[in-house]
Amino acid sequence: MPAPAYLHSFVDDAAIFPPASLPLDQAVAEHQAHRAGDYADLVGGFVVSDVKVADLATAVQQRGSASASAPLACNLVVTGGAGAIEPAVTWLTRSEGLELRALEFALRDEDDLAHNVRRLVQVVDSLEDALDDVIIHAEPPLLRGTPSHGWLSALDELADREIWLKFRTGGASDDLFPTSAALASSIGASLDRELPFKCTAGMHHAVRHRDDASGFEHHGFLNVLLATRASLDGGSLDEVAAVLDDTDGTAVAERLSTDPDLAARTRRWFTAFGSCSVLEAHEDLVDLGLLEVSG
Repeated sequence: MPAPAYLHSFVDDAAIFPPASLPLDQAVAEHQAHRAGDYADLVGGFVVSDVKVADLATAVQQRGSASASAPLACNLVVTGGAGAIEPAVTWLTRSEGLELRALEFALRDEDDLAHNVRRLVQVVDSLEDALDDVIIHAEPPLLRGTPSHGWLSALDELADREIWLKFRTGGASDDLFPTSAALASSIGASLDRELPFKCTAGMHHAVRHRDDASGFEHHGFLNVLLATRASLDGGSLDEVAAVLDDTDGTAVAERLSTDPDLAARTRRWFTAFGSCSVLEAHEDLVDLGLLEVSG
């Protein structure tokens, strides 16, 4: 059954990243299976770091006739600084069987963050032809409290160039999980500048929950979608944070089901999230009654 519009291309497949850390050949095979499944509408790009591009190209070529006829649409994560962007983009765009769908890079946490942005933008501008129709995301440093002037100035620079945002929502340690207040501030700052955003890391399930193994509080991707709507509707920081804190899956699902068209329009702003398990996201949506399975 087709997915509702507000779920289309929602999950970027980051299976080669922790905690899944799948081997490339297995991750490619599973991604192609996702693309052929009845939940294909849910799946976005295949996320690969710049240091894995050559290996990914080899894995795709080795699959040969077993691979899909269309090239593998990739979200390229550049792990180095400004100087690493051009060679990574060149390598991927020249690799047979790969297609550059999105470019993602993090801003180094420097005193003059806006200057860092300008340096990166210069590189992006120099690659204008190669990046035509490519989505570009910049990840600012994780907020630890109230946004600083420098942090907001960096976002202003990104807005001037219409580079979208990417917010970290978790990782291997507790300090990589932003508080609900910090994430609400990030969402509000993005919307104030009319910048779409995606989320990365730690967002494995639809609804906020505590992981039994680690004890970490994980944000839910449906919570973020509803929180984005609340912010767009003029909700206060506390009100948006309260939406992020909601652990009632039934209530979250009911709110989305009430006006799916409004949820789809909200996706203009919260564009996607990276997850190492597409299937976990799919299973949650089925369990909540938001996706149907065929058969």
